[in-house]
Amino acid sequence: MNTQTTDILVIGGGPAAMVLATTALENYPDKKITIVKIEKIGQVPCGIPYVFGTTLGSSDKNAMACGGVIVEMIDIKVDKIVKVDFKTKTAFGLENTIVYDKLVFATGSIPFVHESLSHTLDHENVFTISKYKDDIDKVKNYIEDKKRIIIIGTGFIGVEMAIELKSIGKDVTIIGGKNILVNSFDTDLAIQGEDIMRDLGINLSLGQHASNVIENDNLATAIELCDGTIIEGDAIILCTGYKPNTVLAEESGLKDTMYGGIWVDEYMKTTQKDVFAIGDCSGRRDSITRNPSKVMLASTSAAEARVAANSLYGLKYLKGFSGTIAIFSTMIGNRAFASAGVTEAQAKKENIDYVVGSFESMNRHPGTMPDASKQFIKLIALRSSGQIIGGQIVGDKEAGEIINIIGLTIESQLTAHHLISLQVATQPVLTPAPTTYPLIKAAQNILLNKSACHTK
Repeated sequence: MNTQTTDILVIGGGPAAMVLATTALENYPDKKITIVKIEKIGQVPCGIPYVFGTTLGSSDKNAMACGGVIVEMIDIKVDKIVKVDFKTKTAFGLENTIVYDKLVFATGSIPFVHESLSHTLDHENVFTISKYKDDIDKVKNYIEDKKRIIIIGTGFIGVEMAIELKSIGKDVTIIGGKNILVNSFDTDLAIQGEDIMRDLGINLSLGQHASNVIENDNLATAIELCDGTIIEGDAIILCTGYKPNTVLAEESGLKDTMYGGIWVDEYMKTTQKDVFAIGDCSGRRDSITRNPSKVMLASTSAAEARVAANSLYGLKYLKGFSGTIAIFSTMIGNRAFASAGVTEAQAKKENIDYVVGSFESMNRHPGTMPDASKQFIKLIALRSSGQIIGGQIVGDKEAGEIINIIGLTIESQLTAHHLISLQVATQPVLTPAPTTYPLIKAAQNILLNKSACHTK
């Protein structure tokens, strides 16, 4: 057993771990930083669905970049930490014992499977989507010669998996709730995505949950829906979400939160002195409603990592992590779907007094430009102040960056008044026209709708 000391010990090797380590090294160049992770080369979490289709086609092409030259200054060990003693500040691995000054849990998340389906994992043709390369390759190799694939779950992973598997000729059926991506998009936008998926030839069985798994010779051969419909398949993939990987933290005695994440304050400190938690293993709250949140995103994890890295040896900035804004984007067919903040449905559920403004125009000007396409933006704001609390986009690939502008607007607590005076760099082959810029026009419509309500 190899015994050593370090200043900062990070348990985990995902995006949060790497961002914390590199940021900490920039802030504290004299400190020794050690990362202990299970795999030598990790996977890009959001890139995993694309391993299964024509986009990447191999887990080797989805290897996570480690951060360049600066990573060479970090001590990275491939090992599994199995015990932590807070009193002696010691972490025990299978091959290493490490004495630390500061400890950061960045153990990520693992697939969540509802108890009604957990027994199906005993069958050789039922899988979850793990974040480890060997597990991903196992699924990919098994379904290579299988034709009929059933996906249970209509979140981002389920939708992206369905599209990728269809791209290599699989007969794909996706089973889930009333609409796809229901927590990120309102029904009117979700339906647009569903129509595209149907046009691609994907079978959507929505509004019906799996009530039974039909089995034969250790294989799951079909899914029975609540209405009695039988869907046969050669393999079943459970894309039913993820849960915080907190076994080690719980065994070590750390406090957890409603959805199982490690309790942290806004500077990512746990209840234990000199111990932090970041990424999917940490407890999160919604930045708008302040409710506990299940949102798991690499971008959120990276933000938490930067906050924690700046707070390891005292507060450098009076700006902690105020909660997730649930900012997402994906491609469905040739259309980009992006969202941030609360949806209109969530605003209603939370009894938020809100107003909506939306606008659609072409993403180039004039609209006769060769690659021009429609861009639709929907903004949600507090009625009293016009403060932006949510936004959704359907458009071309630039939607993936426009949603980041909306995300900054939400985080900075800007209002529709700020957006209508936004100065934008417009150019015919790059952007919408300055006269009908969708983001600005949507904000203007918020103010018009807000005023109309007051005059009724």
